[in-house]
Amino acid sequence: MSDQNAPADRSEPYLRINNVTKMFGDFTALKNVSLEINEGEFVCFLGPSGCGKTTLLRAIAGLDIQTSGSVEQGGEDISSLPPSERDFGIVFQSYALFPNLTINRNVAYGLENRKTPKAKTAARVAELLKLVGMSDQGEKFPAQLSGGQQQRVALARALATSPGLLLLDEPLSALDAKVRVHLRHEIKQLQHQLGVTTIMVTHDQEEALTMADRIVVMNEGVIDQVGSPLDIYRRPASPFVADFVGTMNFLDANVVTNDIVTIGNTEIQLSEPMDNPSKGSALTVSIRPEDVIARDINSDSQNIIETIVNDLEFLGSFYRAVLNVKGNGGSELLADFSINLVRDMGVKEGMPMSVCLPANRLQVYFGEGSAHE
Repeated sequence: MSDQNAPADRSEPYLRINNVTKMFGDFTALKNVSLEINEGEFVCFLGPSGCGKTTLLRAIAGLDIQTSGSVEQGGEDISSLPPSERDFGIVFQSYALFPNLTINRNVAYGLENRKTPKAKTAARVAELLKLVGMSDQGEKFPAQLSGGQQQRVALARALATSPGLLLLDEPLSALDAKVRVHLRHEIKQLQHQLGVTTIMVTHDQEEALTMADRIVVMNEGVIDQVGSPLDIYRRPASPFVADFVGTMNFLDANVVTNDIVTIGNTEIQLSEPMDNPSKGSALTVSIRPEDVIARDINSDSQNIIETIVNDLEFLGSFYRAVLNVKGNGGSELLADFSINLVRDMGVKEGMPMSVCLPANRLQVYFGEGSAHE
């Protein structure tokens, strides 16, 4: 078994997806997708509806065989194997529990199909129900359980045969917000404890950021970026990733030198030089709302731009200000300010405000190209 405290560090990946394409008639759902996943990793496929993330999961499971390309698991080519001959457990959004079977029988289903001895099956079922906090629910039927409890049972059933790979297809999306937050913590803790290689499909960026070791951001059948949650959030590789994960400001700018751009009439210093940009060429500068810093009018800090507070929205733990940037065609900038700052500076609608855009928090994009921080 892999190290239970961290994803295994192996030279060979546990799962290798090679140039996988999937066609549905004339529609290309996956376009030449390649990806490697290490043993013990928790990887999230993240993206909007229709981006191909569920299709890729189903190709790995053999539920929708790829049109071309290959899938390898544990060094074995499983590309053409039926699902029954692949080594995985799966949990669906809809739980897919058998309504006419007790919880014990639901969890035992895969073991019974493998002709596992009754005593061994009973012991494994008891072990798994204890693991997911459902020890006293074995004789109940699915309809007698809450959504969160049913999903725990579905998880136990998926793990019953000790699969090498756990596949989770939007497992929390049918649950209410509070249960979802609690259960995602439980799933991550359980995965960490068991060390099972896990792939979860989600459209919820918060789920991906809090649960994954690595996130695979997908869009229109291709992978836009693969990285740790911090990499994805702090260094988005494309405007799509920047916009999809978290909230992001995008400001029109023009090149002055390889490390200076203008936003409106203001020169902005970048933390790293760009590669041979053409002077005067247009680009986009992005920054997260929480990285915008309020400054006094007389501040001599770098990258100060002048704005007018257009709107102020109270969001509980902070205020989100909508700022109109002076001299930049009326473009807006979102900024998140603490309650104390808003009170101490007397921030209100209609007032002028100088804000700083820290160089090390800026991303620049040329068209749909790569980001430079």
